[in-house]
Amino acid sequence: MHLVIMGCGRVGSLLARGLEYRGHTVAVIDIDQDAFRRLGPDFQGKTVKGLGFDRDVLRRAGIEKADGFAAVSSGDNSNIIAARVVRETFNVSNVVARIYDQGRAEVYERLGIPSVATVRWAADQMMRRLLPSGSEPLWRDPSGSVRLMEIYANPGWVGKKITQMEAAAKCRIPFVLRFGAGIVPGDQSVFQDGDLLYAAVANEQVADVEDLFSKAPV
Repeated sequence: MHLVIMGCGRVGSLLARGLEYRGHTVAVIDIDQDAFRRLGPDFQGKTVKGLGFDRDVLRRAGIEKADGFAAVSSGDNSNIIAARVVRETFNVSNVVARIYDQGRAEVYERLGIPSVATVRWAADQMMRRLLPSGSEPLWRDPSGSVRLMEIYANPGWVGKKITQMEAAAKCRIPFVLRFGAGIVPGDQSVFQDGDLLYAAVANEQVADVEDLFSKAPV
């Protein structure tokens, strides 16, 4: 895959190196030539100085053959404009933008531009580590009506089938973390000691699901 990144700050440079390490070709755009030093001497991708929403700059970065575009500069407006130009002018559907303003992030999610609301993400991660498991979701949809919860179930559930647990909670358990590895449960999968559940639930179910799994089954 060929991927274009706008912004060579800490996030952009880390993303670029990570993608290249996985065998993809990468082009990085930044208005500051010195920013490319963050990529390190081993970076084999392309660097393009200029504005990430400038069509000529994007073409030099190979946007016309790109499989994906990430706008991770420090400015919300620049990221939003660049994401829209790439989608609407160059028809690249795989686009993501980093947005600091949570309200804007939700608006652009609804317009079909996936975004990462940096402040919200950081706050959620902190909250999840301060509060009991499940109090803050791992993921939630833009409308805020559905979330993915991380749940440590009571040991009394050990030996129960995952399908039985889904039926009891009236929710889906799309995967389980077991000994550090993710498992997609099948019809006969059984909950084991130490398993960490991930449950997809509607907002109104959260309290009931947490309460159910905090206790041994009746």
